[in-house]
Amino acid sequence: MIKASFHQNDKQQIDSFLITGHADSGPYGQDLVCAAVSAVTIGTINNLEKLTKASPQVVLDEVNGGHLGCRFDEAVSHDTALLLDNLFYILKDIQDSYPENINVRIQNKTIDLA
Repeated sequence: MIKASFHQNDKQQIDSFLITGHADSGPYGQDLVCAAVSAVTIGTINNLEKLTKASPQVVLDEVNGGHLGCRFDEAVSHDTALLLDNLFYILKDIQDSYPENINVRIQNKTIDLA
């Protein structure tokens, strides 16, 4: 199962997330849930850098997959917050369709990207 954890700062803005695990909803290379989560998450990170000029700390496991994290150490701008909220709600929509393959949640503790 994919686990997507988001953390909000004291202004209720998402300032970090960590996505781990595998959906296991189909054979390797044909897993639609994994493909959807990967596409929207990587697309969001790319667009954060392109559209907001933000420089988040990003960690990922390019060899094994199943581990992608992003954290902002500086203040989160309005545009950055909007893109991060968009990612959260897209992943929630995927969870609604595939609850056995992905779990999305807001957590109280700071996210450790390791």
